[in-house]
Amino acid sequence: MQEILYIEVPTADTVGVRIWLQQKWKPDLGQIINTPDGIRLQFSQDTSKHPQEISESELSIFVWSVQRTTYLKVFRWGSKRVPSEERILQQLVTNIRNRFPQQYPELPEIDLSKQSIFEALDPYYPKTVHFFQKMPQGEYDLKRVYWWEKRWRESVRHPQQPKQVVFKAQENVETQHGASPDYDLIYIGGALGVIHAAVMAKLGYRVLLVERLPFGRMNREWNISRSELQSLLDLGLLTPDECESIIAREYVDGFNKFFDGNLPPHLKAEILHTPTVLNVALASDRWLSLCGEKLRQAGGEIWDETEFIRADIDSEKVTVQLVHLPTGEPKQASGRLLIDAMGTASPIAWQLNGKRTFDSVCPTVGAVLEGIEPQVWDSNYGDVLNSHGDISRGRQLIWELFPAQGKELTIYLFHYHQVHPDNPGSLLEMYEDFFTILPEYRRCDLEKLTWKKPTFGYIPGHFSVGSRDRAVAFDRLLAIGDAASLQSPLIFTGFGSLVRNLDRLTTLLDIALKHNLLNAENLNQIRAYQSNVAVTWLFSKGMMVPTGMTLPPQRINAMLNNFFGLLADAPPDVAETFIKDRTSWSMFNQLALKAAWKNPALLLWIWEMAGSRDMVRWLGSYWDFTLDALKNWLLSGWFPKWLQHSQPWLEKNYPALWLRLLSLRYSLNPKSI
Repeated sequence: MQEILYIEVPTADTVGVRIWLQQKWKPDLGQIINTPDGIRLQFSQDTSKHPQEISESELSIFVWSVQRTTYLKVFRWGSKRVPSEERILQQLVTNIRNRFPQQYPELPEIDLSKQSIFEALDPYYPKTVHFFQKMPQGEYDLKRVYWWEKRWRESVRHPQQPKQVVFKAQENVETQHGASPDYDLIYIGGALGVIHAAVMAKLGYRVLLVERLPFGRMNREWNISRSELQSLLDLGLLTPDECESIIAREYVDGFNKFFDGNLPPHLKAEILHTPTVLNVALASDRWLSLCGEKLRQAGGEIWDETEFIRADIDSEKVTVQLVHLPTGEPKQASGRLLIDAMGTASPIAWQLNGKRTFDSVCPTVGAVLEGIEPQVWDSNYGDVLNSHGDISRGRQLIWELFPAQGKELTIYLFHYHQVHPDNPGSLLEMYEDFFTILPEYRRCDLEKLTWKKPTFGYIPGHFSVGSRDRAVAFDRLLAIGDAASLQSPLIFTGFGSLVRNLDRLTTLLDIALKHNLLNAENLNQIRAYQSNVAVTWLFSKGMMVPTGMTLPPQRINAMLNNFFGLLADAPPDVAETFIKDRTSWSMFNQLALKAAWKNPALLLWIWEMAGSRDMVRWLGSYWDFTLDALKNWLLSGWFPKWLQHSQPWLEKNYPALWLRLLSLRYSLNPKSI
């Protein structure tokens, strides 16, 4: 018996596919015999006289369900090809694609003035509604999920006409000689924003933080490594005791493993162990509260439950118009500089970058929960990246699991996704998947679990060709975190990017404020861009199914096993260096060549998925990476020492040049980040 076809049928209605095979499909040749999971297609006319011909002239076609989708395989009985085999398979694929096409669900329009969010969404997402009802603030959080997806979809579908929220004020005598700004820095967005704001307040700047939610609430949980937390100690934001107090849990080892049940032996891979990557789970509520205390102690202010409306910029200040959501009261504040930390939903980011705001995104859902039995999962361990099935309805679903406080576990489900107006990516559809297939991933009874809170969001990615192809600044305006979208496209979010680059961002911003270097040209020097990160976007491109394209179901798992298998076979420091975004030019090339040698089809697969345009763009990223490696080789031995020695006269006499050269210094060596 030999497998001759394996396809995904992008529907959760596996029974409907089986019935269609048994009752509706009309193959040109062969006789259909129904089986419990599909059909047998016989080609022998006289089954009593030629038993050997049966085994050599029969196809077995069956379907099964995993990950809320349907898969179909065809096996040939015997060693000989059946008559017109290729034509029959082609007819089957064509007919099944026409009957069960790829569909991209729309977000239902609801009216919450007439019904609750639970009543409105129950006909569309019954499991999501059921389990959100078990969460302490489930109704509020489900409204947030709906609002987030609605806003994201609107942004994706109307990128060429983004809503204008930043305005250049007309200069006149009053604006040129008006009152001084109320603050030095105004941050919009209180999750990542409060970390950066607390550091700047400790440096003596007048800081205002504006947050749409009640301050301290989070849609996502954060995890990181101890070595990366060191930057918080080095900057004096936290004491060692305070740093320990925000660590909810530290696991022993993290696993990276992708499903390989449908792969040939040479493409299977061992588990990649990463014990020092993302192995520290933070108590996000405690962490945000502590940063808020630090901000207030340094004289900063926090206006929560306050929504950003617009910003007006003139030569002296930026003025923001706000509204206090509980009362509807309009508010206003002015500052020397506005910091956008609103994440993927930021209307400022969309205005600055238009249709190229984000090239990719990870729709991410999950929950903090208790109750998975210890014999199912040992809470001393985590899953960094894990898949338990192949492509599902145009997405390669990936799990992340890490221990949290006490007996809690944080579990995420996400996929890498092309930003496309016909298929923006759905959080609610992902949540319905999450609550359906969690028992497939880790054996558990969902009704016996204790649901603490949901975690969700859109994690953005930008395919950078060079250090300046994305705008992160305007006059008196700077974006950080997810709004800047300069983080790794593989596993790190805006949080990881911000923490690892916190010294870089705060030092450069301090110089800009001291010398009033607050125009777009100077502020664009203050970014968390790394050319070694930008070049890895090709890996994330190979983890997403382009909208409208149908791939072999096992394709992405094959690519992931190919590459992560190389990391598993390499010394532990190689995997840690790569995944922590410290890859050198030589390491990157060695890994890429080994991957291509192990599986020559890999290059063709990536070309097919990325397309010629993006491959050319990637060559630009690679060239930029190569130039940075050359600059590092030429300058790293003497430039940092010369720059430090020259600081007194250089900063005093040529502050803009000093800012540019120091930005260059930070970009030289990725291992120093």
